Amino acid sequence: MTLTELRYVVTLAQERHFGRAAERCFVSQPTLSVAVKKLEEELGVALFERSKSTVQVTPLGEKIVQQAQRVLEQSSVIKELANSGKDQLSSPLRIGAIYTIGPYLFPHLVPELTRRAPKMPLYIEEGMTGDLRRKLRNGELDVIIIALPFTETDVLTKTLYEEPFEVLLPSGHPLLEQESIAKEQLISERLLMLGEGHCFRDQILEACPAIGHQINNPENTLIAEGGSLETIRHMVASGLGITVLPYSATGTGHYEAGVLETRPFKDPAPSRSVALAWRASFPRPKAIDVISQSIAECQNRARHSNENGLHGQTSPAPSNDTV
Repeated sequence: MTLTELRYVVTLAQERHFGRAAERCFVSQPTLSVAVKKLEEELGVALFERSKSTVQVTPLGEKIVQQAQRVLEQSSVIKELANSGKDQLSSPLRIGAIYTIGPYLFPHLVPELTRRAPKMPLYIEEGMTGDLRRKLRNGELDVIIIALPFTETDVLTKTLYEEPFEVLLPSGHPLLEQESIAKEQLISERLLMLGEGHCFRDQILEACPAIGHQINNPENTLIAEGGSLETIRHMVASGLGITVLPYSATGTGHYEAGVLETRPFKDPAPSRSVALAWRASFPRPKAIDVISQSIAECQNRARHSNENGLHGQTSPAPSNDTV
């Protein structure tokens, strides 16, 4: 039994498809299939039920895959411990962020991290919360930037800042006559939203439950399945509807004056808490500290820019850090 074989079975259990699992493991499908079969023969049990169209994990296979996952996590800890005696800011740092944070934070965060830790190579990735959660547990990522709530066994979180939501409106929209907008007013508007799987969509529906009753009505809601906040923002600029965006993503400065404008919500205004998450066993606390400090510096710069009239470029200033 090898760590490579364990990685193959864990990946196959996640993908339920030999071709996709082989692609993720960077091997050929026959290589992965032979390795999985070899492990099954060694253990004397079937881990998977195979058919022409699907791969299912057997009940006993589920337990073995869970244990294999824990073994892989601990093996990554061994590698990190071996590096812990070295400079904690010289080993690569793998950072993930959800799609509604990464594009607006990474362009400011990466230069600041490079300035503070010039010897630390960076790998950045964007994804949905579920995918980032899995990669964090697998050791494929060291730290992820997500929106709370986020709970995971043996994972620590640190709140970075609170970010309000704002309503993005096209030129000439009647709601621009108001200084602030009540959440209930969105119900009668054509609202552009991300598709299922995006935590930001869930946060909007939680903040304004009445929208959920309208979500299947094409006259009131347009869902951008697989889309991005950038796509939705351009659609608003084209007059196709309105949307709700986190403050950092409003991006009105990217257009000619008046094309897009924002309005805050009336109290209680919806917002999200942005946080870092990392494995409790991750042995490089200095790396966590430097990324936290770098994000705080990005927020301070954003606050000063906003005071000078530059809106919607990065997130607002951070709240007090909590663990």
